[in-house]
Amino acid sequence: MTVMKEAPRWLVMLLLPLLLVGCEREMGDLEQFVIEARTKAQTRVEPLPEVKPHETFRYEVSGMRDPFEPIPFGRPQLKVEEEEKAPKSEGPRPDFDRPREPLEAYPLDSLRMVGILEREGRRWALIKAGDGTIHRVTVGNYLGQNHGRIVDISETQVSLVELAPTGLGDWVERQASLALTE
Repeated sequence: MTVMKEAPRWLVMLLLPLLLVGCEREMGDLEQFVIEARTKAQTRVEPLPEVKPHETFRYEVSGMRDPFEPIPFGRPQLKVEEEEKAPKSEGPRPDFDRPREPLEAYPLDSLRMVGILEREGRRWALIKAGDGTIHRVTVGNYLGQNHGRIVDISETQVSLVELAPTGLGDWVERQASLALTE
């Protein structure tokens, strides 16, 4: 039995040198590949582009509009400042401090009178805006981009008085109307 246990050990000792000799193959193509890979790896990598620092902006209030204050409907902010610097006369003037109404955002020619409502002696006109919405207005409401104030509502039209700038710092009143469309 001891002979049988020692037989595999002798067999391994005899076969091991044969296995090692079998591993010594021709490796010229592998060495050539390694040399080519090393020469390709030595190519120069371009440097990353230079990152420019971000310019900061410091908001100074002097001379600039407050970004959190809403711009009035239909009027750029700079125009108000120009009008305030213009010479002032005793004639009619728009009230720039009053809140703007939604229909003042539309030109008068884009508004259409589509009907009237009357209840307990009070009359309202139904005005269709350029975006398709219908608004209810009465005497004293404003519409159009020229400070148009409604002065009368009849069964067939809305009459208003607009204030138009003359270009010299003065304002002139002019009559306008919206007729009922069918």
